[in-house]
Amino acid sequence: MLSLNKTFFSPRNNRPNKNNKTLPQQCKPLVIARPDHTISCSQINSAALNVLYGLRKAGYDAYLVGGCVRDLLLGYKPKDFDVTTNALPEQVHRIFKRSYVIGRRFKLVHIRYGREVIETSTFRAPPKTERHIDYQGRIIRDNVYGTLEQDAWRRDFTINALYYNIKDRSIIDYTGGIDDLRTGTIRLIGDVETRYREDPVRMLRAIRFAGKLELSLDHETELWISKLAMLLKDIAPARLFDETLKLYLSGNATTTHQLLRRYKVFEHLFPQTAKLAVHEELNGKPHTSLLTEALMNTDKRIYNGETVTPAFLFAALLWEPVRQSWNNYIAAHIPNILAMQRASSEVISEQIQRVAMPKRYSMVTRSIWNLQPRLTQRLGKHAFQSLAQPKFRASYDFLLLRNQAGEPLNSLTNWWTLFQKQDKHGQQKMIDTLTSPAYKDINKTPIS
Repeated sequence: MLSLNKTFFSPRNNRPNKNNKTLPQQCKPLVIARPDHTISCSQINSAALNVLYGLRKAGYDAYLVGGCVRDLLLGYKPKDFDVTTNALPEQVHRIFKRSYVIGRRFKLVHIRYGREVIETSTFRAPPKTERHIDYQGRIIRDNVYGTLEQDAWRRDFTINALYYNIKDRSIIDYTGGIDDLRTGTIRLIGDVETRYREDPVRMLRAIRFAGKLELSLDHETELWISKLAMLLKDIAPARLFDETLKLYLSGNATTTHQLLRRYKVFEHLFPQTAKLAVHEELNGKPHTSLLTEALMNTDKRIYNGETVTPAFLFAALLWEPVRQSWNNYIAAHIPNILAMQRASSEVISEQIQRVAMPKRYSMVTRSIWNLQPRLTQRLGKHAFQSLAQPKFRASYDFLLLRNQAGEPLNSLTNWWTLFQKQDKHGQQKMIDTLTSPAYKDINKTPIS
């Protein structure tokens, strides 16, 4: 898994016991010299190198840190390159003209090189006073600056606390991250319960890394997730939206979703869908088959370098509660299209209380759902009107997904597939053939 010299994994007297729940005051780090690891400057983003060399030229220490170092050692191509330094945010801002300081609880500097943005942080120390932590143990201010060693011990996971020193190209490890990479282990640094309470989103990050990197959670890191998952209710819905996209759009959505359900986290992100899944399982039925198909398709598209829209993902994640509500309204004699509109509004309104969806996505999600009953109405001008809708293609793809998941829509999907390939004359001819009672009846009730 990891291409490093075996000698760097021999026991060291200065390495802290991983079962020790207190952070060490002093620890001699493991330093891996350039000849003994696989990271080279040619693998590092040119914008990140400019930031590293710019900080060094100004007299400051500069390191790559976190996921980029981890991914390079594991043989993956990093999505982002993050830099950490002993320079304060204001000092970093003065060095780089195209930069800006962001954040209040946690100040960072974003440095722009063309279309690239390199996030740069200052070494942090653990919070020192009660003013930095709320009554639930969450960190509310995190701008206590410290040393490189303090910065390492306050990071979340050992595999994310690895530093690449641009000065001599060495890798520095205070927390045992190298050993954990070698054994394929995700381990939270420090007391697990305390660290999860400080920031409950760490539970989502642990699950995401397990799904993405195919690593295993160590016992303590795993044990506390289901116990503390309810703390996610106190996280801002907008932040949970960002984390949800990371969970499901990293190319391992299928595995990640299984982990979210195993650790009882999914129910705190999508309670409406989770409730229906549990109900179906209790009744011996397969749950959310459409969602399973959607996640498999999402992973396939990402693997092939194709785009995936969050709106389509959320349409799949919330389809089961929408479908049930839609059918309930139909049973109450609400017209088909109006029933879907009410169902979609109802489900979205409840969902955004937990995981917020920006309107630019929620409007598209609604359009995908609202076109589903319209796609069954093809007589007269209905088919042409549906085809002219801006979100027709996404709605058609969703119809295919429903059929793929087992809904009896094969004839309808085949019709729309052929209809799109015809010229105007051929399309009108297809519409004119829809005169039998069987075709008329399809417009009266939803397909489920």
